[in-house]
Amino acid sequence: MHYEKACNLVTFKTGKLDSNAAEEEGKYPFFTCAQTTYRINSYAFDTECVLLAGNNAGGIFPLKYYKGKFNAYQRTYIIQSKNSQVLNIKYLYFYLRPYLKAFEQEATGATTKFLTLKILNNLRVALPSVEVQEKIAAILCAYDDLIENNRRRIELLEQMAEELYREWFVRFRFPGYQQAKFQKGIPVSWRVGQLSNIADINARNIRKGREPQTIRYLDIGSVSTNSFVSPIAINYTDAPGRARRIVKHGDIIWSSVRPANRAYCLIYEPSENMIASTGFAVISPHADVPYSFIKMAVTTDSFVEQMTIVAKGSAYPATSFDDFEKAKILLPTEGLLKEFDKYVEPMFREAHRLSMRNSALERSRNTLLPRLISGKLPVDSLAIHFPPSMREAVEARQDVVHA
Repeated sequence: MHYEKACNLVTFKTGKLDSNAAEEEGKYPFFTCAQTTYRINSYAFDTECVLLAGNNAGGIFPLKYYKGKFNAYQRTYIIQSKNSQVLNIKYLYFYLRPYLKAFEQEATGATTKFLTLKILNNLRVALPSVEVQEKIAAILCAYDDLIENNRRRIELLEQMAEELYREWFVRFRFPGYQQAKFQKGIPVSWRVGQLSNIADINARNIRKGREPQTIRYLDIGSVSTNSFVSPIAINYTDAPGRARRIVKHGDIIWSSVRPANRAYCLIYEPSENMIASTGFAVISPHADVPYSFIKMAVTTDSFVEQMTIVAKGSAYPATSFDDFEKAKILLPTEGLLKEFDKYVEPMFREAHRLSMRNSALERSRNTLLPRLISGKLPVDSLAIHFPPSMREAVEARQDVVHA
């Protein structure tokens, strides 16, 4: 296998914007050093590339592939192939995935970890023929396409749950609304209360002297809106800041830093020793209140606006424990909550099933990836059906070769 240094194969550029430049309904993707891809109304790049975070507090560097118009944060690397006849950029995207763990170890800095150009330029890239690169990328893309299809189904289920919530609890078109009496704009049997009336905030913590040996640590960088990277077990003593917030099935974790960016997710799985970063508020529903309702209530625009208004700080505005406890919530009747849960909880359950299926696909892909890259699983003689996302580029390259 022939190897080349990355500096001979690719160019490294960075964005120019601050991470706060994101716009809620922006036209173009905005790539930062977070797992979430945000939006923005202006673009500075129109290309096919790999995007790699250049810094991260936890040393986790998100890696993404994109083709088209976008913008980027000033510490996000935009990596482009110098010659597509030598290096397929999508192949490089898959090639870099196994290196993310090594990047965590090599990154410099104490509070914030930095991935320097020196580290990236010296990276040695295995370089089979570009035809083999394309086949490897196509096989791995097939997994990614299945994962993306499932992700879209999950998104659709979430949209259905959100629409039902809006119909019942925002527009007040709930079952029997025609006979309901209203006072001050809400049904007389409902009330406005505090979130602390129906949920506990950061209620479960590891007690001193009862620390587990290992935990599954949810870092702020591993969570995006409505999804998270299922954490692997680490030693409790290695957790940043000795995090103590215990997360259980049915909890909603909500980013308390920069709340306008809305990083939250519902934990829908047995959570053995799952611990959240202190950058999260952990919202635990009371026993008589369905988590399906609370999850929807704390992810509405009005709730986000409440948290944004009370957040303190300029560069990194953050909410406090008290802010969440005092947040206003509309509380319907118990019967209506149960009726809502009957419709929505199965949607969450199906979304979780698809999420678990994606996790299995990711494990299979990640097992296959090093065998393909190393050549232990040869693809030279395989007749590959290229996915639509690759077909145009492969045909264009072949036309150049045959010209």
